[in-house]
Amino acid sequence: MKAGQSFKDNVFNTCVTVILIGLAATVVFPLLFTLSSSFASSKELLLKGVVLWPEEWTLEAYRFLLDNAQFTRAFYNAIYITAVGTLINMALSTLMAYGLSHSGVKGRTAVNVIVLFSMLFQGGMIPTYLVIHGLGLINSYWSIWLAGAIAPFNLIVMRSYFQTLPVEIKESARIDGCGEFKILWRIILPVSLPVLITFTLFYTVANWNTYFQAILYLNDANLYPLQVFLRQILIVNSSELGLVVTDTGYSYTSAVPYAAILLTALPLLMVYPFMQKYFSKGMMMGSVKG
Repeated sequence: MKAGQSFKDNVFNTCVTVILIGLAATVVFPLLFTLSSSFASSKELLLKGVVLWPEEWTLEAYRFLLDNAQFTRAFYNAIYITAVGTLINMALSTLMAYGLSHSGVKGRTAVNVIVLFSMLFQGGMIPTYLVIHGLGLINSYWSIWLAGAIAPFNLIVMRSYFQTLPVEIKESARIDGCGEFKILWRIILPVSLPVLITFTLFYTVANWNTYFQAILYLNDANLYPLQVFLRQILIVNSSELGLVVTDTGYSYTSAVPYAAILLTALPLLMVYPFMQKYFSKGMMMGSVKG
């Protein structure tokens, strides 16, 4: 028992610790199982079923994926969709949020109501598909980028943040001869770095995990992103995908799905730690002095 703590406090702390350890185990165990299985041989996976420490470590599953044209193409497609899509998301969301943050903009209230309405009610899959088809965007990445260009919730939060910035900052810049775009680029964005990075991460994750829209709007298999390829590996028979043997002779093994899961999650696992530090920082990094 720690000094200064009652018996009830120690019991409570112990219970909380046990619960947190249990929750951590539910997260760590699947990751450990997937990681270990990706390095295991097919024979060991078939015999044991659950492998937490392979008896024989092998890189055959990773060699198969990295030498497979379908996987590398899907990986490149996912990177391209994520990079361009996130850029479009942030550009449009930032510009619209900044515009709606000005109280003097005409029609601001009506647009805010429309944004809020679109967050609560959506048109549905069939009307959205008909719109995308009518615009001629089927089998094009623009169907993915434009259909989800602005997330209403992200827009509302960004708009609310821009409204909290001191009006004196903008007025001082206007006196110095700055236009609205220059004010946004030189003054607003630098002091909004934490919120911008946060929503950049949100949009990045959403674009990287694009799955349903890709299946719905893309007809060419060469345009499929990584998530669709992962679904095919996990659900469809490998012989139907032409994944039995690569040009280098590496065969499709039982460890390939586990390796595909890890390679799919790896980019976000590498990016997230560098962005996480901005979550704990204050939303306001600068203020008017005096």
